[in-house]
Order: sequence, then C-alpha cells, then structure tokens
Amino acid sequence: MKNQRQTEILRLISAHDIDTQEELRNRLIQRGFVATQATVSRDMRELKIIKVATGNGKYKYVHRPDTSDELNNRFSTILKEAVKSVDTAMNIVVVNVYTGMGSATGAAIDSLRITGVVGTVAGDDTLIVITKTPESAEAVKEYIFSLIK
Repeated sequence: MKNQRQTEILRLISAHDIDTQEELRNRLIQRGFVATQATVSRDMRELKIIKVATGNGKYKYVHRPDTSDELNNRFSTILKEAVKSVDTAMNIVVVNVYTGMGSATGAAIDSLRITGVVGTVAGDDTLIVITKTPESAEAVKEYIFSLIK
C-alpha cells in the first residue's frame, strides 16, 4: 500500500500544481488511499519532495531526484549536529548553530542547491540564508526542518 500511495503522490504532484500537504492528502483520499497528515509528510520526506516557486508568486511540490541518498544523509547529519534553531525574517532564513559550525552548515546548505536560495553568509555561530522572496524563506526553513527531524 505504501508503494502505491507514494507512486500516486509522485503522479499527483507532476499532474497538478499542489501547494499544501492538505491538498495532497485530500487528493489521495479522493483516490481511495488512507492518508493522515503525518503519513503524507513522511512519504514526502522519503520521496525527496520539496516546495518550489512557480514564477507567478505561487508554490508547488516537486520531486527532487537529483540528490544522492549518501550525500543527502551527510548533509542531514551536519545539519542535525549543528543546528540549534531556524527562523525567518522577510526573505532571510536565520540559522543559529553551535559555535564553530557556521561555515560547515553554510557549505552543506549551499551544496543542497535549494531552489529559491540566492546565497548564504556564515559566521561562527550563525548562518544567514538569503532567498528571493519571503515565501521562499518559509519553504527553505521547512526544508531545513525536514532534514534535521
């Protein structure tokens, strides 16, 4: 059932501009799948689904197959070990990290090539991620949270 549900999730996000987990969950339920919000969230993380800007001020979910599991795991490990908190201010994501981890965390985030990120500036214990829009900043914050869970 999980494989069928995940296949349907991939089909749905490529056929429709879905911008919330709730919308995705409702479409799955309409197609006869049992799906809680937690299940949808877990499936999306496993499938490497991220939210990207569509260019018209809206967002949608897309499958991001271009990152290898080994590389993603390495970056996730760095982020899990380094990140203390993540917050946004307009189009900026502020990542507070343990002392000495700013550069490593910045390099990890740069290597992920997250859509909407313009660049990063790393200090000793703080990383600033600059995005194109406030909405991109929220999406990046959620993506970082998904990696450190």
